[in-house]
Amino acid sequence: MEITDQIALVTGANRGIGRQFVLELLDRGVSKVYATARRPESLAFDDDRVVPVRLDLLDHESVVAAAAAARDVTVLVNNAGIATGAPLVTGDIAQIRSEMDTHFWGTLDVIRVFAPVLAAHGGGAIVNVLSALSWFAAPGSGSYSAAKAAEWNMTNGVRLKLSSQGTLVQGVLLGAADTDIAAGYDGPKIDPRDVPRQALDGLAAGEIEVIVDDWTAMVKASLAGDPAAFYAQMTALLGAG
Repeated sequence: MEITDQIALVTGANRGIGRQFVLELLDRGVSKVYATARRPESLAFDDDRVVPVRLDLLDHESVVAAAAAARDVTVLVNNAGIATGAPLVTGDIAQIRSEMDTHFWGTLDVIRVFAPVLAAHGGGAIVNVLSALSWFAAPGSGSYSAAKAAEWNMTNGVRLKLSSQGTLVQGVLLGAADTDIAAGYDGPKIDPRDVPRQALDGLAAGEIEVIVDDWTAMVKASLAGDPAAFYAQMTALLGAG
């Protein structure tokens, strides 16, 4: 899929990886980018091709309104997310639910509402920004990991369903990027600009899964092995007891 002259919509575009997606799409010559956020006044882009739109993953009516305002979208980037750090066993159950509501139910809602829009323009593409934590859990990441695991397999499910309308559904997986959501993480972090660069290169090549960094490649390669050995390695790498 060539990005030039496409019309994109990016969720969570006010900062971090979402903002970098908007900038990379502009650099690659899209005709328009609908940049969405819960508070569109927080969006700051100096380009007439950027159209601010309100979209809250937990507000179905805002998703429907966004689709009505962006009926020409051909590339949908699902980036918006949260990380509460709530422990699964002892944490606030409302925070745990909010992570699942955001990453799984909210993202699925956006896909369901925008699927007919994409179909009307030949199918287009959906890019879901996932995480290496879709495949394992680390201390402090229990609820986030569970939500991302659900989003990862939801991505696989909607890919199968939407292939008949010509929609390419891509999952993008990465470790920690140098963004606000990873501010409390002391390990190595990738440049957030690498995520849209590799994702959009992947769209051009028709790739359904993009592994952004070596960390995520290592996690994926370990899945066929003994999980006890993997988690012992993670404990050593992360310094967790």
